[in-house]
Amino acid sequence: MQNNIIIKTSLDPRSTFDKYEKRPLINAVTTESYEPKPQAHNSKIIIESIIHGFDNFRIFSRFYAFMGLVAGSFFSSLLAVDNLSQLFPTFFNGYLQYIVPHFFMHLYIVGLNQLADLEIDKINKPYLPLASGEFSYTNGVITVASFLFLSFGSAWMIGSKPSLWSLLVTCMLMTAYSINLPFLRWKKSTTLTVMAHAIGMTTSFNIAAFMHMKTFVLKKATTYPRSLFLATVVMAIFFAVVAMAKDLPDIEGDKAAGIKTLAVRLGPKRVFWFCVSLLEIAYGAAILIGASSPFLWSKLFTVSAHAIMALILWVRANSTDLSSNISLQSFYMFIFKLIYVENIVTLLVR
Repeated sequence: MQNNIIIKTSLDPRSTFDKYEKRPLINAVTTESYEPKPQAHNSKIIIESIIHGFDNFRIFSRFYAFMGLVAGSFFSSLLAVDNLSQLFPTFFNGYLQYIVPHFFMHLYIVGLNQLADLEIDKINKPYLPLASGEFSYTNGVITVASFLFLSFGSAWMIGSKPSLWSLLVTCMLMTAYSINLPFLRWKKSTTLTVMAHAIGMTTSFNIAAFMHMKTFVLKKATTYPRSLFLATVVMAIFFAVVAMAKDLPDIEGDKAAGIKTLAVRLGPKRVFWFCVSLLEIAYGAAILIGASSPFLWSKLFTVSAHAIMALILWVRANSTDLSSNISLQSFYMFIFKLIYVENIVTLLVR
């Protein structure tokens, strides 16, 4: 009997409860020691938010179009340089004075276009920050207005007349193209769309950049070399094509908005091959201008370079799937690559 009483005492419920109560307390302390520090976790969230914000700004800014401006204005500015001694630091300082206000103007133009085309972009380009809701409409308006102020403000402080009138012409044309007000919204007219892009882009990409460098930076009398003439003629055709080709992947949204672009009216196939034909005509004109050069080396280079580019364009066009918006968008981006190359080639035209 005594042994049985001892056994009952050893299995007392209270002692059993105390035994197992201590175990989870020990585990809780151990688990807490491995939790990440709140500060490190918050820092990671902040870094990810910053990266996400920069990525949204990159998409909003359409940097591929800005790089076209950089290439065109840079090589057109180089045409104003007579000798290498003018490059450092005069040329690069002067070029920065030109490109900074035009960068802000570029941001104003693409931002205004996204604000005006918000409903269309929800169909055609839902990945854009305004269309996706990443940027609010109010913040978009404030941002776009700020860029416009920064563009003209910085140009006014620099004091370059070619830069200022270039900004003014580009602003007026592209605002008229985008904004939906009486007698404006030139986007609805193919003729006005082509005119706005061709004049606005050749002005800011080529003519004004050359004159800014020649007259404002280098303080020399204005002369117009053959290479500038070629760049203006060929680029005007390229920019007209850009104005039409950009609508090829956007037919669905333009139809829904009632905007009868050339691609909507004639269909993507006709407009696509019309654009290709115009580009081939531009290369033909470049070959003729190059062949008339009095310098043999310039003649050979200009003719052969443009013949090769015309062939590459033809091959690329024939490999484009006209039923695929992705393929059409890829071809549109390919046109900008041709623009980059053309700006380099024009440097050697004499």
